[in-house]
Amino acid sequence: MANSHNEKVQQLINDIEMYHPDKLELLMKLRDIVFHHHPKTLERVMYGGIMFSMESDYGGIFVRKKHISFEFTSGNEFEDPDKILEGKGKFRRHLKLRSMEDVENKNVSYFVKQVQ
Repeated sequence: MANSHNEKVQQLINDIEMYHPDKLELLMKLRDIVFHHHPKTLERVMYGGIMFSMESDYGGIFVRKKHISFEFTSGNEFEDPDKILEGKGKFRRHLKLRSMEDVENKNVSYFVKQVQ
């Protein structure tokens, strides 16, 4: 998925390309995974990242200094037999991704498929 249909999301992607070019490929890969599994997903800029929703918000991607955080709104409900998800809040769980290898090693697709 190259470009976003949402103008503000596209501007954020452009800003990331300019200020964090080392994270752009990873960000775009994560968006590809989201839209592969949930093609009707809508995206918007919120909390400084890209929020994803279908009938309601289900997660988002946030570029940090040393990683990208993929947040899942109801991650507490996900099957996570290898205890990969991080976070101890009531509902939200996240993955910290530092490299393209983390996409497979942390099984991002497995968790994105669990989104309802």
